[in-house]
Amino acid sequence: MTYRNPPTTPRKSATFDDYTLSEIRRAAATGIYDIRGAGAKRKLPHFDDLLVLGASISRYPLEGYRERCDTSVVLGSRHAKKPIELKIPITIAGMSFGSLSGPAKEALGRGATLSGTSTTTGDGGMTEEERGHSKTLVYQYLPSRYGMNPRDLRRADAIEIVVGQGAKPGGGGMLLGQKISDRVAEMRTLPKGIDQRSASRHPDWTGPDDLEIKILELREITDWEKPIYVKVGGARPYYDTALAVKSGADVVVIDGMQGGTAATQEVFIENVGQPTLACIRPAVQALQDLGMHRKVQLIISGGIRNGADVAKALALGVDAVSIGTAALVALGDNDPRWETGYNELGTTAGAYDDWHEGRDPAGITTQDPELMKRLDPIAAGRRLANYLKVMTLEAQTIARACGKNSLHNLEPEDLVALTIEAAAMAGVPLAGTNWIPGKNGF
Repeated sequence: MTYRNPPTTPRKSATFDDYTLSEIRRAAATGIYDIRGAGAKRKLPHFDDLLVLGASISRYPLEGYRERCDTSVVLGSRHAKKPIELKIPITIAGMSFGSLSGPAKEALGRGATLSGTSTTTGDGGMTEEERGHSKTLVYQYLPSRYGMNPRDLRRADAIEIVVGQGAKPGGGGMLLGQKISDRVAEMRTLPKGIDQRSASRHPDWTGPDDLEIKILELREITDWEKPIYVKVGGARPYYDTALAVKSGADVVVIDGMQGGTAATQEVFIENVGQPTLACIRPAVQALQDLGMHRKVQLIISGGIRNGADVAKALALGVDAVSIGTAALVALGDNDPRWETGYNELGTTAGAYDDWHEGRDPAGITTQDPELMKRLDPIAAGRRLANYLKVMTLEAQTIARACGKNSLHNLEPEDLVALTIEAAAMAGVPLAGTNWIPGKNGF
């Protein structure tokens, strides 16, 4: 009788998984790096790694149907004559016309207005659709200066100086030629159909002293009426927050690496920056050390999905959050109704991230006139407003369960962490213990 060793079950490498192997083959075949949109897709410590401690005997909960839980927030009260007053602490992040279609920008403005919050222009200037349908509009001032002019600065309700994004701290933007339509080219003073790259740094300042001068210039242009935000990618949140405050910012925006982008290198998105959760406590600590917490408002963005994320972020000390990718999904991005179209592009609903190609079946990340017709901005705006309403109600439900009559009364004491990593990042105890990793040298 011949003895044979039993066959070994084939085992794939965790290091060289299917995606990694396919990327090596693609790189070997093309000689170019991969470009895509959205944010980091790798698993990172996030708000799901935190739990909220509801009230019991030691805390007194509020009755949801009878007792008020305030959601309003004021942004830009440090220096601006006209700070922004929002009904909810959830804002819409900057996403450019060019990256997004005109109907998508209009829908964002409509949805934000219905919800009593703000939306943001993004790179490339201000469109009339967005200004006309946005009660409160933040104007992004980016290194490219595409579409920038003093008139639109004055028409805005706030100005956001963009130093960096969470998906690409230290990197510039991209808008490929297939999305540079006649209108986009005119707004950006660019040739039609030619790839556009935004600079990675501002052309007229190099450090915090120069930033202070730039902020003063913008205040003079707008007669000191508009709040000035400074947005940074989540890399060194303590020092960036401190320097933004020193430079005179009214509001600091920090974007973690789960934050999306229109297009950049895949290697950038997945390997540069810090998780959103890791950015919050250092930024709050910087504000506290300077005696400016709640005087200079802090907005966090990057992977915010639901009311629980909102409540946890506010409990860690932020004043508001900002959403981008989630807002696009609410409009209709990656919707299974367009599955056939996604299949034709070699992907599937829920995974489509080639926003730079301009062939979005949902009509959102495109400049194709026929595809744009698929998005009804009125209906899409209502969907966004519904989503924001649900997020707010969820956050209120959590706050009331903790006995809070305002979302801004949530605090770190209301949280515990499920993992050592999340406990260390958020500065809250590991569940079932009173241990905060790294505190007091332990």
